[in-house]
Amino acid sequence: MFIRRENGRIVAASISRQADITDEIDEDDGELLAFLNPSAVIASVSSRQFKLQLLSDGLLDAVDAWVAQQPREVRIAYEYSGTFVKDSPMMTAGFAAMGFTPQQIDGFFAAAAEL
Repeated sequence: MFIRRENGRIVAASISRQADITDEIDEDDGELLAFLNPSAVIASVSSRQFKLQLLSDGLLDAVDAWVAQQPREVRIAYEYSGTFVKDSPMMTAGFAAMGFTPQQIDGFFAAAAEL
């Protein structure tokens, strides 16, 4: 396989050499495989998945306590939502309050999606 890099990252790949894709790489190289098969970004999970992942991560009690101190609409949304959307204002505020990085949020939703 042939690749083109920008800023050290693969940005294009081809089976044959191209004018701007000239660096050769093994077909089973991990970086190439990750580029060709990107991980799906999980945008939402069910309430069951979300809360079971909180439990699995040991965060359920802390999140329940945080939610209990929030405005009524947040408490209602947390209790009755069928789906938790990663980029919703409630999720953004909650994850910020828990000190999560964007990568940790992605990891949390990816793990929850597997439940």
